[in-house]
Amino acid sequence: MLQTLMIRLDPDEEQYRILLETMHRFNEACNYIAEVAYSIGKANKIEVHKAVYYDVRKRFGLSAQLTVRAISKVVEAYKRDRSVKPQFRPDGAIVYDQRILSWKGLEAVSLTTLEGRQLIAVRIGDYQKARTDRVRGQADLILRNGVFYLAAVVEAPEETPYEPKGVLGVDLGIRYLAVDSDGEIHSGEKLLETRERLDSLRARLQSVGTRSAKRHLKKLSGSVKRFTRDVNHCISRHIVVKAKDTLRAIALENLKGIRRAPVGKAQRRDKHAWSFDMLKRYILYKAKLLGVPVVFVDPKHTSQTCPSCGHVSKSNRPARDDFRCESCGFAGFADHIAAINIASRAAVNQPIVAVHMHQLQAPVFRPE
Repeated sequence: MLQTLMIRLDPDEEQYRILLETMHRFNEACNYIAEVAYSIGKANKIEVHKAVYYDVRKRFGLSAQLTVRAISKVVEAYKRDRSVKPQFRPDGAIVYDQRILSWKGLEAVSLTTLEGRQLIAVRIGDYQKARTDRVRGQADLILRNGVFYLAAVVEAPEETPYEPKGVLGVDLGIRYLAVDSDGEIHSGEKLLETRERLDSLRARLQSVGTRSAKRHLKKLSGSVKRFTRDVNHCISRHIVVKAKDTLRAIALENLKGIRRAPVGKAQRRDKHAWSFDMLKRYILYKAKLLGVPVVFVDPKHTSQTCPSCGHVSKSNRPARDDFRCESCGFAGFADHIAAINIASRAAVNQPIVAVHMHQLQAPVFRPE
């Protein structure tokens, strides 16, 4: 499996200026190439190369290979939608390949710039150190919040999937980000509170409009997204390791199209901010690395079906967090019931049908 490794660069003041100027010039060249490609209607790399190569080198002072990478970047963007001319931001990524980038051990990287090769120090942690020997192909030089990074592609070894001896059902939600069929709850309260707090602070700063407020707003940029990523990484890692340790498969609902489902006005903002797709993707790639099988099931009525007698009714959910079967009286925390049903559906047609009874015998947990 291919993964992206973010490696922070530590340039001195002069190197930072050179990298920034190179990035701006590279993207100026990309916009010029896009203008030519759009005017001649060509999305073929060879044709565009013939039309712009020498002119780009003369106009923008790029090296031969940086010019080639700029042409490739434009052609790939233009191919995606030939009805519009691609536009590139001044701080858009520069694509580096092995001809214009080389690693100097774990301490530095050599990059081609407008002023020749620059040997730039890197800040590399233990996680990156263990993976730098698996770097493959090109890396993107990106600028994020004033800091330069190299986004390098690495080959991550995958474990052979095992034969599962059970199923861990996982119900994804907003108030409770994930609840598994064992009854373990991963609350989303802290994430919702953080989002509300930062949104309120952002609104106040925008209304003030001073230079100090604008500087503060810039610092806040992306903070919710970073916090959300961190929370989802922690939850997904815990779920996958738990399934691996107990030799179970992971079962999830197929939530495709869930954002189009109608909800009340008060819930619209939370639904559209819901990061279930990110959590699902994190579970999938972590599971693939560890060889944990993942199964998707139909989400229909998972929270309205009694796992004891099979009775399906909206009335089985008298409140958002409560489940009580109107037929047999089986009761519990609604999201835990849904996770049990998800696990049971995944177990159908597999030699692990005993999981259904095992889940029913387990206590039905409620959040504290």
